[in-house]
Amino acid sequence: MNLRTSNLVKASLFLALGLILPFIFHSTGVPGQVFLPMHIPVLLCGFILGPQYGVMVGIVTPLLSSLLTGMPPLFPIGVSMIFELATYGLVGGYLYRNRKINLYISLIISMISGRLISGIMKYILMVGTGKAFVLKGFLIASFVTCIWGIVIQFILIPLILSLYNNHIKHESTGRISG
Repeated sequence: MNLRTSNLVKASLFLALGLILPFIFHSTGVPGQVFLPMHIPVLLCGFILGPQYGVMVGIVTPLLSSLLTGMPPLFPIGVSMIFELATYGLVGGYLYRNRKINLYISLIISMISGRLISGIMKYILMVGTGKAFVLKGFLIASFVTCIWGIVIQFILIPLILSLYNNHIKHESTGRISG
C-alpha cells in the first residue's frame, strides 16, 4: 500500500473514532463536554499524519457527527468545534511533525490555540446573531468543566503515540513484537 493510501486509511480511522467515541459517551450518559472524546482522535491524527490530515479530520468530524447524530448541535457549537478541532489538527501536526517540537509542548499549544479559536468563533457567532457572549461561561466550559478531558488527553495521547511509534519502529526494522 502506498503512503498516500495508507495515510487516507489512517485518517479515515481517526474520523471513525471521532464519530464513535462521542456517540458511546452520549449513549451511556457520560457528558462529552467533560471528557472531550472527539478531541483525542483529531489530535492524534495531527500528531501522527501531520497538519493537512489533522485539519481535514478536524473539520469533517464535528460536521459529520452533527449531521448524523445531532451532536454537537451544528449552530453555534458545531461550527465553533469545526474551527477548534481543525486548529488542534493543524497546530499539533505542524508543531510535532513538521517543527519536531516536544509532544507535551505541542499538545499544550494546540489545545490553547484551539480553545482560543473556539472562543473567537463563539463570540462572532453569538454577537452576529444578537445573543450575548459570556466570557466567564466560555472560560469555565473551556478550562474547568473539561478538566478531566484535558487530563485524559495528557495521559492517552503520549501513551498512544509511544505505542504507535514503537510499532512503526519495529515494523521498519522487520522485527515483530509479541
